[in-house]
Formats: sequence, structure tokens, C-alpha cells
Amino acid sequence: MKFRRKSATEPGTPDQAATESAAGAEEQASRPAGPYDVSEMPDLPEGVQRIDLGSLLIAPVVGTELRLQVDEASGDVQAVLLTGPEGALELRAFAAPRHGDLWSEVRPQIAADMAQRGGVASEEEGRWGTELRCELTRTLADGRTGQQLSRIIGVNGNRWMLRATLIGGPARPGADRDKWDAVISTVAVRRGEGAMPVGEPLPLALPEGARRVEG
Repeated sequence: MKFRRKSATEPGTPDQAATESAAGAEEQASRPAGPYDVSEMPDLPEGVQRIDLGSLLIAPVVGTELRLQVDEASGDVQAVLLTGPEGALELRAFAAPRHGDLWSEVRPQIAADMAQRGGVASEEEGRWGTELRCELTRTLADGRTGQQLSRIIGVNGNRWMLRATLIGGPARPGADRDKWDAVISTVAVRRGEGAMPVGEPLPLALPEGARRVEG
């Protein structure tokens, strides 16, 4: 599902709406910065609706393509991907305790897993607190080795935690993060009322027109 530009003369175009929604958190200082619980999410500009993916509701972003990562064995949707020319943003949500800090608990586990795979993870401060900047050496299809960069952001919510991973260009030191941070700030999470084990992924649904990515 790709989000393309329309004529600038057309009222309420996605281009205009995306620009407005990307600046939404800054334009409305009286509101807390997102991501939001679905019960508290603000409206997007007129004519723009979030894409309902079950546990995640995502605002369309011009110049990106929406993909869903699907587990080949189970067929379950595992993550949402917004991809662009410079890199990608992966989004996943997990069940969390009502008054806990799940991100502080899982962050050392992610860093340890990265180390076991031969990578390096270092903590840095960002818009939502402590982030993990990760670097992993990978073998490319042509046999050469290269560095895979990512930056993992955790946001604690109302019985949920959103994990946002910037991949490629947006994760590089000194990269312009404003666009991608603005996308994260518009995300809404639907936790549901049922009991779930802490850390269990919240279910995602495949909308019509989305592209499956096996992996």
C-alpha cells in the first residue's frame, strides 16, 4: 500500500495532510506528545484517517509504502513497516503492566541479544527517553560485509508498550529524525480489554491492499 502525492491544486491532498499530521504534536502544545492510546488519540486533519491494523492505527505518510511482516510458518502478522527511499520504520506493540515500565525491562534483553549476534547496542537519549542505537555486521547478497544500523525506541502506554525501530538512513548519527519522530507521534495503540501475558505481542490485522513481507 503506497502513499503517493496528488495534485497540489486538489484540496485536502495526502501531501498537505501528511505535512500537517507530521507537525501535529508540535502544533498542539496543549496535548501530550503521542503515541496515543486509542481512547485518547486526537483527530487527524480533515479528510485523513488512520489505517486500522488491529492493535495499531497508522497515519498515512506521503512517499512511503505500508507493508506488513508476516511469519511464514504461522501466517501471523508480526510487525508494521513504513518504508521510504532512505530507510524504514518498524512498529510493534506489546501487552504491558498497567503501571510498569516494560521498556526499561526489555531494553537490556535486546542489547544482550544484539551482542550474542555479534553486534553492538548503546544507549542514547531521544525524544521519548532512552533509546538503543544498534550496529550489526551482515553479509550481503554479493558476499560483501556491511553494517546494518538501527535505532530502537520504546514508549510505555496504558497497559501497552510500543516498540519503534528505525532502520537504515534514519538510524545514522546526525540523521534528520523529525519526519520519522512525527510519524511515531501520530500512532495510536489499541490494547483491548482482555487479559494478556506481559510482553505478548498485540495482534495485528492485514488490511485490504497491504503487501505481505514473509520473514
